[in-house]
Amino acid sequence: MHGANYRTGNGQPYTRKEFIKGKPQIKIAKFSGGKRDADYDYCIQLLSNEKVQIRHMAIESARLAANKAIEQVAGETGYFSSLRIYPHILLRENKMIATAGADRLQEGMRGAFGKAISLAARIGRGQILMEAFVKKEHLEAAKKAMHGAAVKLPITPTIKVISLKPASPKS
Repeated sequence: MHGANYRTGNGQPYTRKEFIKGKPQIKIAKFSGGKRDADYDYCIQLLSNEKVQIRHMAIESARLAANKAIEQVAGETGYFSSLRIYPHILLRENKMIATAGADRLQEGMRGAFGKAISLAARIGRGQILMEAFVKKEHLEAAKKAMHGAAVKLPITPTIKVISLKPASPKS
């Protein structure tokens, strides 16, 4: 199945993984990267423009793209990034064989609950997907990195820049 089939979250989310045998493992390696406790100037956020479900492979791909791009410019300790979403929802699929001569193998809607195939996160409109903290000299690189991460996602998110330092008064 294509990821587009799971883009909209219809119905109640299925999150009770303790009852499922052979549940899929989460593909996200880590949820934060870089140096957490440094004095950063800006926070760059990736915000959702629509209500959508994002599969865990897409989330990991976006995280890797952003972290790699920022790390090449700022180094391992010149930034801090974190994912703000977690893929709780289990996606299921009732596999059907669609080739010629396969009519005797299919069961149709008998026992159509489906097998667990993937995990996804449900995202609301305006929700923060990912954020990165950088110093002033790495701001443009971080914006480009977030744009590179946005390309990997099934939506077109908004990139928001927040200044963490108060503006100095001009004399």
